[in-house]
Amino acid sequence: MLLKPPTPFYIDDVVRLRKPHPCGSYDWTVVRIGADIGLRCLGCGRRVLLPRRTVEKRLKTFVSRGPEAPAEQPDAGDLATSTPEAAS
Repeated sequence: MLLKPPTPFYIDDVVRLRKPHPCGSYDWTVVRIGADIGLRCLGCGRRVLLPRRTVEKRLKTFVSRGPEAPAEQPDAGDLATSTPEAAS
């Protein structure tokens, strides 16, 4: 069985989950990191603590990344397939 590495979360990431909070908002801010992830609802301000695995399963997308998140690097495969155009 192949295990995938944990999704990296950073403080102040804004994440969109698959199901809405009862207030109607889908977006949450990450406020705590560890085995459990602390989230604050952007709609009503409610704070919840969920196991990392649950957040990873419910995660739909990252709306924005926190200031501590590294800048996204292009994949090595992208560099190998891109060819500079010849000047003619």
